[in-house]
Amino acid sequence: MAVDKKLLEVMACPKCMNELKEKNMFLVCVKCKLAYPVLDGVPDMLVDEAWALEKAEKAGFVHGLKL
Repeated sequence: MAVDKKLLEVMACPKCMNELKEKNMFLVCVKCKLAYPVLDGVPDMLVDEAWALEKAEKAGFVHGLKL
């Protein structure tokens, strides 16, 4: 499930405040090289739980995480 477009417009990376781009099941910050998983339309914006961008790319921006 995708993140609401209006919500995505006002969201920022919690680590650097850069804009986020939606890629499949993640919100990606290219500046920090972090990918925040989206679980059933709800972004998990905890920096400690973010994936390294390289890991998310290798997974095809798909995860098996559940709420």
